[in-house]
Amino acid sequence: MSTSLPFRQIHLDFHTGPAIPKVGQCFDLDEFGRTMQDAHVNGVNLFAKCHHGHLYYKTSRAERHPGLSRGIGLLEDQIEALHRYGIKTPIYISVQCDEYAAHTHPEWVARQLDGKPVGPGPFKPGWTILDMSTGYQDYLADQLAEILEKFHPVDGIWFDMCWDQTSSSESAISAMLEQDLNPEDENDRQTFARSVSQQYMRRYYKMVKDSSPDASVYFNCRPAAEMRHEIDCFEQLEIEALPTGGWSYLHFPTIVRYLRTLDKPTLGMTARFHKSWADFGGLKPDAALIYETAQMVANGAACCIGDQLHPRGTLDPAAYALIGRVYKRIEEREPWLEGAVPVTQIGLFAAENQARPAFSTTTEGAVRMLTQLRHQFDIIDWESDWDRYDLLVLQDYVRVDAAFADRLNAYISKGGKVLATGNSGLTEDASGLTWDALGVTAHGVSPYTTTYLRFSDEIAPGQPPTDHVMYEQGARVKAAGGQVLARVVEPYFERDYKHFSSHFQTPSDALTDWAAAVQNGSVGYIPAPIFTAFAKHGNTQYRSLVKSVLDRLVKPILRCDGPSGLEATILKQVERTIVHLLYFSAERRAVNIDLIEDIVPLHNIHLSVKLVRRPQTVYLAPEQKSLDFKWEDGNVEITVPTVNGHAMIVLE
Repeated sequence: MSTSLPFRQIHLDFHTGPAIPKVGQCFDLDEFGRTMQDAHVNGVNLFAKCHHGHLYYKTSRAERHPGLSRGIGLLEDQIEALHRYGIKTPIYISVQCDEYAAHTHPEWVARQLDGKPVGPGPFKPGWTILDMSTGYQDYLADQLAEILEKFHPVDGIWFDMCWDQTSSSESAISAMLEQDLNPEDENDRQTFARSVSQQYMRRYYKMVKDSSPDASVYFNCRPAAEMRHEIDCFEQLEIEALPTGGWSYLHFPTIVRYLRTLDKPTLGMTARFHKSWADFGGLKPDAALIYETAQMVANGAACCIGDQLHPRGTLDPAAYALIGRVYKRIEEREPWLEGAVPVTQIGLFAAENQARPAFSTTTEGAVRMLTQLRHQFDIIDWESDWDRYDLLVLQDYVRVDAAFADRLNAYISKGGKVLATGNSGLTEDASGLTWDALGVTAHGVSPYTTTYLRFSDEIAPGQPPTDHVMYEQGARVKAAGGQVLARVVEPYFERDYKHFSSHFQTPSDALTDWAAAVQNGSVGYIPAPIFTAFAKHGNTQYRSLVKSVLDRLVKPILRCDGPSGLEATILKQVERTIVHLLYFSAERRAVNIDLIEDIVPLHNIHLSVKLVRRPQTVYLAPEQKSLDFKWEDGNVEITVPTVNGHAMIVLE
């Protein structure tokens, strides 16, 4: 779903330790507001309470920051400064991180199984984690009530650090026993932790909405797979993903493909830092921040860039010059972003059970591959509307029981197509089928860790004429009514200490009757865990095999030449179709850090877009430069002269 959120937000961290003096003393109300306006910002998350547990507004509460002078109401002044420029100001509250509360009420601290506090320990800097089943939950509710009254009506409340925290505190153990849960059982501990999280989220959500009905509400750090079941606590869905801060460049485009199906506004959050949060003096290259924000809007999400205010209350001029350059280009493109919804053709069933998606290595491989193939896809679950999609992908380990099989059969009877891979549709030991539509008979797991794939003549053209190694162990299947598109070549023997040959895997020996890819009418099946293999090994022939099978099942709604790293997405407004093309190369420039420093332009990129009717005009946005196009058999054929990192092609 598209977003009604401000498109150009800042998350202004202000975690300021009690040893810092003169907090906020250099804050200038006019300069603060003007800097944000000049940087094209239209929403800022401002701090009422930080991880240190301190408050930054005028209050008689003891936890007000000791370095904040009595006469200073920093949050009050920030809100006034931004509201003068029409900038929204959701208020930030830290939840499970509160150093002040942890030190003054140690009985509120979450405990490990051995009774030790959850945190870094007494002699290391870091956050001690609070237990929300203790009196701390009421303490936080009192803080929230004061904030809601003092700043009424609030633009929003942004709750942070809200994961499911297990605890062996006296309070948690007592509550678990009252609910007939076993505090010594990890599954019961997780069940209790989740119930506590959902209870306090609903409590705080109600407090906010009762006070300020139009306020936005968000709880950060919730598991994406649970979001459908907690959606009533959220006004929007946000994805914190600092690529150089440990999240990687694949995290946001994976999670957004699921969350955007849940009928709530979505937002992506990166940061201006070179690395991660509170990287003072660390500035990201322009190209990286352009890519990260462009990827957000290309997937139907709004943008948020993280920063941290200096303890004295001053903004970094260089940071806001960078943010301003990036947000200026987003603002220029907003007429083609507002109300735009993703156009998708494939539903990727990324799950190991029917209820929730699994954001695993397998999912990473599937997202990488389908993105490189320029397919338009969402990540879905059991409760999704499957009929929205022309094809479903059951990736590697999806369990198909009788009810699932019936629903798949009904989907196919209405014209849907399915690609299954790995153990999807097989019994756990791969000795039988749980879904007959695969068109094979199953004969257990292959005895060989490594085998080889030989493409059939139907899909071999254009492929290197060799047997391609499959590094991951798959199932042995034979076609039973389906057409074999690839076969397995097995090695001489399984490599072990008693007999091996050369440095790596045993070479191929004999072509077998085991199928490596089968098409059975509307169903394609690859018995190897090919998406897991692609995630781990990146072998391009795995992508070629999947492409060959998919092309026989559906005609892609977008075809695009160019390098495999060129990303292409389609969004739609009422009278417009917008194609986003992104090409940015992340390079390993430091240990464990992928950096984007340069924009390398692409030239003369050919697009073919499937549309219901012929467009009247095709042009580049925001330049509104017309492009020549051809209309052939329901497809618009376009050549884009230059893709300078990010191009938007509008078919209107």
